[in-house]
Amino acid sequence: MRWLLISQNIILFASGMVFPYYVIFIKESGANYVSFGFAYALFAISSALAHYGAGKLTDRYGRSIFLALSSWGMAFSLVFFPSVTSMYQVFVLQIIMGVCNAFQKTSEKALIADMTIPEERGRQIGSYHTWTSIISALAVIGAGYTIDILSLDVIFYAASLFMFIGGFASLKIKDKKS
Repeated sequence: MRWLLISQNIILFASGMVFPYYVIFIKESGANYVSFGFAYALFAISSALAHYGAGKLTDRYGRSIFLALSSWGMAFSLVFFPSVTSMYQVFVLQIIMGVCNAFQKTSEKALIADMTIPEERGRQIGSYHTWTSIISALAVIGAGYTIDILSLDVIFYAASLFMFIGGFASLKIKDKKS
């Protein structure tokens, strides 16, 4: 459980850096809120469509490898955001990120179930989510300061780096297919 917590804290730190400021990024790129809504819908729909396949693949090949791949896919997507020139590029990145999100969520939940004792699962999951929530909140605060000092683009690059590192931490997780 230790490496799951470490890897997900790194990944959720990266997410916490970017996602609260994503609306600002979209607005500064000249898009309207309808475009933002459509981009978010593409993320949610692509994620929903990928969840079932993610579940089947993680059952077959293991969960930690897909946790790592999803993190690297997110890192790949985030590094391109500062250079997008049209909303269509944002839409493509949102679809990629939606699929990565499905693999991350499915792998994380399945690993938690695999690693916890049924009689203590609630307490263990509660503790896990306490720490991931605290780390995510700290990322939001830190990103706010960073944007004031540097720029919004720097947040995307830093989050991409954290996602990339989080992928390697995910490979340290021992799951039943490792």
